[in-house]
Amino acid sequence: MRLTVRTRLTLVYGGLFVLAGMVLVGATYILVQQRLPIAVAGEAGTAGPESAPDVGGGTFVQRVVTGTQNTALHTLLTQGLIALAVVSAAAIALGWLIAGRMLQPLHQITATARRIAEAPPDADRGLHERIALTGPQDEIKELADTFDVMLDRLDHSFDGQRRFIASASHELRTPLTLNRTLLEVALAGEAPSEEVRQLGTTLLAINDRHGRLIDGLLLLAQSDRPVRERSYVDLADIVDHVAVSDTVKVIAEPAEATVAGNPVLLERLVQNLVENGVRHNLPSNGWVRVRSYTRPDGWAVVEVSNSGPVIPRYEVPGLFEPFRRYNAERLHSPGAGLGLSIVRAIAKAHGGDVQAEARDEGGLIVRVTLPRAV
Repeated sequence: MRLTVRTRLTLVYGGLFVLAGMVLVGATYILVQQRLPIAVAGEAGTAGPESAPDVGGGTFVQRVVTGTQNTALHTLLTQGLIALAVVSAAAIALGWLIAGRMLQPLHQITATARRIAEAPPDADRGLHERIALTGPQDEIKELADTFDVMLDRLDHSFDGQRRFIASASHELRTPLTLNRTLLEVALAGEAPSEEVRQLGTTLLAINDRHGRLIDGLLLLAQSDRPVRERSYVDLADIVDHVAVSDTVKVIAEPAEATVAGNPVLLERLVQNLVENGVRHNLPSNGWVRVRSYTRPDGWAVVEVSNSGPVIPRYEVPGLFEPFRRYNAERLHSPGAGLGLSIVRAIAKAHGGDVQAEARDEGGLIVRVTLPRAV
């Protein structure tokens, strides 16, 4: 059982109060016990012999003194313990209230942090919210102010990222488009030499690769956010449309798998899986199988498996990291190394997940699970 800070503080302060009260009652009991015989003995010395006849080996006064002493001590102990119990209960209840009052600023900090953590990254009330705690400049106020400073820095950082994404598309694509136009004009000139044509073709391929890299980076940055506007999409339609290739045999097995999401992003998800299966395949007699179906638990699934080189199982998790490709030279690979990273980002943005496993015969099985549309 996990005890809250408020409960622990109440138990500590209540326990210390009860312990101090028991020590006080015990000390009072001992002092009174030591004092009573002296006081009563002094009073007994003033009585005459005739008033204290000897009965049964002891005087009447001695028996009265002993009875009175025992009664007084018993009354002191019982009444003191009762009073201690009542006062302790009141002290513990008061300590509970005071502890809750003292911890109220921490509850405010926790509630604010929870709202920020649960808010979508693109929501206006996300990182723009502040605790703005008021009160004395104590340790809790210092903690809240430090948290606000951290939120300010994060807010500025994400604002800068959003501004970069907004302007990067135009700023990065413009020079690539210009380069492509100049190369196409140069190649379309009057009878360019074979060397010039080969150089222009190579430069066009490099330009296209840079364009795909920029598009992948921008899509990866944008698809990492939760999808706000959703439409009814059947993954079977996307599989039937995307599962084609001119170089590798593609086997499409579309079955109904309805989800609520962004149609463009979901099509890009399936397309990236198919392109990844086609690109990383056998030189000949390769194949790619694309399936869509709905699991018994209600989740929609897109599964892409392919033939290809044998991949160690410990290498599989790293394939979802940006710019990570298994046993491929970055400069000579036609891809940008962002395909599976984009797939994972799109799946996460739709509330789903993606998993991959290496086939014993070679190749991969990549399985994307998405919440089914209700």
